[in-house]
Amino acid sequence: MTTPSLLPLCSLLLALAAPLAAQAPAAAPAKSAPAKAAPPNLAVDPSRPVVPLWPAGAPGSEARKGEPEAVDGDKVSNIHHPSLTVYLPPADRATGTAVIVVPGGGHRFLVMNHEGYNVANWLVQRGIAAFVLKHRLGKDAAAPEGKSPYQWDQHGLADGQRALRLVRSRAAEWKVDPAKVGILGFSAGGEIAFLAAMKAAAGDPAAADPIDRQSARPDFQALIYPGKSALIAPEKGAPPVFLAAGYNDRPDISEGLANVYLLFKKAGVPAELHLYAGAGHGFGLREANKSPAGAWPVRFTEWLADRKLLTPLP
Repeated sequence: MTTPSLLPLCSLLLALAAPLAAQAPAAAPAKSAPAKAAPPNLAVDPSRPVVPLWPAGAPGSEARKGEPEAVDGDKVSNIHHPSLTVYLPPADRATGTAVIVVPGGGHRFLVMNHEGYNVANWLVQRGIAAFVLKHRLGKDAAAPEGKSPYQWDQHGLADGQRALRLVRSRAAEWKVDPAKVGILGFSAGGEIAFLAAMKAAAGDPAAADPIDRQSARPDFQALIYPGKSALIAPEKGAPPVFLAAGYNDRPDISEGLANVYLLFKKAGVPAELHLYAGAGHGFGLREANKSPAGAWPVRFTEWLADRKLLTPLP
């Protein structure tokens, strides 16, 4: 008996299945994971202009001025083109007082948020021009093997002095009284601040650069938990000083600053000291800090007004 062929039946089934396959929805493509948003660069305030201290590059750093800074959250290092971030109050609210703000960071990096931009924003809201300094670092964390080409008491100091001169050189433009320009520093930034006050440099009237004709002497200094307090040696005629730190800070600060106050008093230099019982190191200025230490900027502006360095806004 002959077995019937299955080919016609298979052909019929394939013909019937083809239209159904055409009507079936195509498989959805596999979803790729959403791209992660880049973390915010807290080491930059894009709302404010940045002015280099030396447009052509800082002396000795000209060849590196184009190198990008290294940013980690609100910490910045690899600084070869020092600058000021400028915070100016509206002209009708300008008091004429100006403050150079120097963040800390152990000379390894600068903590730009709670020791820089927060402070500048607070001051400018009260009619005080503020300038956040990015200076060259003596122990720059981005340097190979930690070997920075800079020294804090040479290059960092030079940047602080240049900042004071630069602000005075543009006093008319920025509505600043050149006799009310001071410097405020935190931790390692406090070291730059007190050194700028101790090594106050007069301007050179014959300088080719008009900025260098201005004085680099701050009219006042504010040292907020400064390091290396044993190096602070005020002399008669030094700029008046505002001092603040925490009781729980390391001894060279929490105890050393009390001794620094006595040295200023002995030298006949007006000084005010605040030691906060509940604070340690690095409290800076944070909106969430409602402790007495968090109110140090209020005490600072009260001190400025008492010293006739600030006319508070009504």
